[in-house]
Amino acid sequence: MKSKWFGLKVRAVILRKSGKSIRYIEEVLGIPRSTLSGWFRDITLSKEQKKILDKNWKRALISARKKATIWHNEQKEKRLVEAQTQAHTTLRGLSMSSSDILDLALAMLYLGEGFKKSNTTGIGNSDPLILKFFIAVLKKNYALPLEKMKCELHLRADQDPLKMKKYCAKELKIPIKNFTSASIDKRTRDSATYSSYKGVCIVRCGTVSIQRKLLYLSKLFCEGVILQVTGS
Repeated sequence: MKSKWFGLKVRAVILRKSGKSIRYIEEVLGIPRSTLSGWFRDITLSKEQKKILDKNWKRALISARKKATIWHNEQKEKRLVEAQTQAHTTLRGLSMSSSDILDLALAMLYLGEGFKKSNTTGIGNSDPLILKFFIAVLKKNYALPLEKMKCELHLRADQDPLKMKKYCAKELKIPIKNFTSASIDKRTRDSATYSSYKGVCIVRCGTVSIQRKLLYLSKLFCEGVILQVTGS
């Protein structure tokens, strides 16, 4: 008994002998792969036909990879937009002018990044955003003038200390005279530095009382949340 696709057999065989893959023929003609496999069982492809088939397969693979990359990038962009929307929603419920909220945010940042075994309040980072936030909250909540903030740089061997001081002074809006020493890591002599990396900048203020408050605040907050969530 002939299958309902028998009328397409000649066309399918021609496509196969021309170097088309079974998947391609299946998609174009709508014939099940099992049927095609039976029709093509006795077809022996020449070296040239195999080359064409291999070339088509590689071309299809490249195309599929490009499509997959585009799809993954689109999905990533959607997730980023969703995360941004969620962040805006959270912030709308908070008052960023609240001293308590700013203190808590600074305390949690300090718990992770701040100096804990020093007699000053200080933080070191390569991200200007973190340092700007640190300086902004110190100015708003503790009325610390810029004159009381001292900075030092930790740089790689191929970085110009004066150039980096000028960059950081401009970014942080701190007078360049407030920048003291610049330490150079001699271990980096044999490797080039990415242009986006501006070294680690340390910002200090001359009082330990702020450090103590921030560390106690972060510790008590963490313990309070743990107790509330776990009951222990």
